Amino acid sequence: MRRGFTAIELLVVIAIIAILIALLLPSVQQAREAARRMQCQNNLMQLGLALQNYHQAHDSFPPGSINPTGPIRDDGTGYQVGWIPQILPYIDQQLLYSKLNFNKGAHDPANTVVLGFSPPQLMCPSSNTPSGGHNYVGCHNDIEAPIDVDNNGVLFLNSHIRLRDLTDGRQATLLLGEVLTSGSWLAGTRSTLRNGSSSGTELDASEYRNFSQRSYYTPSPLTGSETDDADAAKKLLNVGGFSSTHNTGCNYAMADGAVRFISFNIDHNLFQHLANRRDGNLVDMGSF
Repeated sequence: MRRGFTAIELLVVIAIIAILIALLLPSVQQAREAARRMQCQNNLMQLGLALQNYHQAHDSFPPGSINPTGPIRDDGTGYQVGWIPQILPYIDQQLLYSKLNFNKGAHDPANTVVLGFSPPQLMCPSSNTPSGGHNYVGCHNDIEAPIDVDNNGVLFLNSHIRLRDLTDGRQATLLLGEVLTSGSWLAGTRSTLRNGSSSGTELDASEYRNFSQRSYYTPSPLTGSETDDADAAKKLLNVGGFSSTHNTGCNYAMADGAVRFISFNIDHNLFQHLANRRDGNLVDMGSF
């Protein structure tokens, strides 16, 4: 006569299965995140290649943001068409490009319907960015500063930067990086190296003092968080820093076409050198 499982034996089997699942689940999650990170890098590679193709066709990179006046304010007004719509034909989005009304601005109702579509290359698979948003932004300056015509990055207000203008070297110059949340992909570039922590959360006052000054607002480092800023008009100039949902860093596209994963713990001065196209500082590319 065959004997069935006892209750204790069944519980032991269930416990063993639960332990195996607990042991395997982190590995599965890590494998999934690794795959998402690789897809994110592929997205940046496509965007970087599109910028290179745009440069080949126009003898310069596209403006980070187009507007008759500066600095750019985050108030939903102005033309403010950014670099992404200008490279749509180079990421197999010719139809979407043709639907845009470039006679109207980024915030004009004439382009509302188009903004309901987000090219897949603009979205990091690890993010939860809603439709119409994007997770990749241009680097316009090496310190927190409003988007304006005198920024020292590559993609800024009314810029037409050429490869020969990157005097620090293409491989040592940031083009694009990740951001957790941003405005519509039709609007202009939105990132410097400060005004937020690596994970996209706001830094407190003590942490702010460890980073660079805001060159446009005050002559000294911040003494409080952005929410303490009494002048509401200044808040419209805030840009925000690179950030990502990846555990240890962000993906970046360099001006030579390479994509690099840079740790959140990178030396901040070194990071600033990468963001500045012409500061004259040598960068050891093997040091990060």
